[in-house]
Amino acid sequence: MTSAVYSHLNSLPGPDDIHRYQLHNGIILLTRPNFNNQSVVVNGYLQCGSMNDPREKLGLAHFTALSLMRGSTRRDFQQTYDALESVGASLGFSSSVHHTSFGGRCLSEDLPLVFEILSDSLREPTFPVDQIERLRTQLLTGLAIRAQDTDEMASLTFDETLFANHPYGLPEDGYVETISQITRDDIQHFQNVFYHPRGMVIVVVGAVEPETCYDLVCRTLGNWMTEKTQPVCHFPIVQPLSQNVRRHISIPGKSQSDVIIGTLGPKRNVPEYMAASLGNSVLGQFGMMGRIGDVVREKSGLAYHASASLNSWIESGSWEVSAGVNPANLDRTIDLVIRELKRFIGEPVTAEELADSQANFIGRLPLSLESNGGVAGALLNIERFQLGLDYYRRYADMIRAVTPDLVLETARRYINPDRLAIISAGPEK
Repeated sequence: MTSAVYSHLNSLPGPDDIHRYQLHNGIILLTRPNFNNQSVVVNGYLQCGSMNDPREKLGLAHFTALSLMRGSTRRDFQQTYDALESVGASLGFSSSVHHTSFGGRCLSEDLPLVFEILSDSLREPTFPVDQIERLRTQLLTGLAIRAQDTDEMASLTFDETLFANHPYGLPEDGYVETISQITRDDIQHFQNVFYHPRGMVIVVVGAVEPETCYDLVCRTLGNWMTEKTQPVCHFPIVQPLSQNVRRHISIPGKSQSDVIIGTLGPKRNVPEYMAASLGNSVLGQFGMMGRIGDVVREKSGLAYHASASLNSWIESGSWEVSAGVNPANLDRTIDLVIRELKRFIGEPVTAEELADSQANFIGRLPLSLESNGGVAGALLNIERFQLGLDYYRRYADMIRAVTPDLVLETARRYINPDRLAIISAGPEK
């Protein structure tokens, strides 16, 4: 191994410079120092999300997360944001199926303030009624806008179809009727029951020593204890479709249709993920959006945009082709996409196609880790998907180990052109 290559590997996060701690209350802290600038990024999550929502109050986890910084026992809404803005810092919360997430940024000397507000927001939110109602209005407005967005409605219906009777098939932000039913007591109850330190993950990257960061987390969150024990949420097994399912969502007055065609994909931490990811690059990402972009957009001129995506999560995933088209071209676009999927599982990708994507994957990794935010996101994924602290040191070798035959084998495992969800949204057909 040349000294240049060795130096490059050592610039990537690894076991020697990722510091991992576990507090006695179950909080996991990962930190990596970087003193090239004085900024610090804080990311993390709690082990609760829309998987814990009652079906009739879907969107409760999302509503709760967005309510956390509307006031605490120490600061009201205005005082919280004034404190952050006065030092140029930021902090916010969001939610997904599995997690309630947080993210912030500040200068190193202001990190204690960010952790103080983080702790107050998680442990002592007050959920003022006027702020809750203001937020409800914003959420309902967002849902009304979603209902008129062809891309959003195609995506929502695709998930409902592919992940029927599964948390992945339900929108984390809920529906108008469920958000309308959620009360302040529901939000308070959700925070009381599901917010706890066990399994909480915090990532800190930037101009702070690991020991200093550990002491700060212990001081602000180390005494967070709870006797609450919630049963582990067991997800149903996702069943593949038994046949093609075609649905169209009519949205009057639209001049464009969006279509999503796809199937189940691999989970993030399975061995074939890398082959699927490289295969997806060839299918619909590399260059001008791969084969899909070339055939549907460039050669046929049928789509405003066309690409493929691989979405891999903890319990399952999806493998999708999406396109925005003139409604008159919808059926022809669907036919072309299915033809390309049949080709994709009919013969190996070429050595040149695969080599191009491999070089792209390896080359863009260090670029994605140039910022503290990029490193923080990488460390969070290491913990979220249990990839191992040496994952990014092994990454290039894992990429190079993928062959055209392995891509073909993986594609055939997941893609069946006779068992696709084919969902479109736009004007009446």
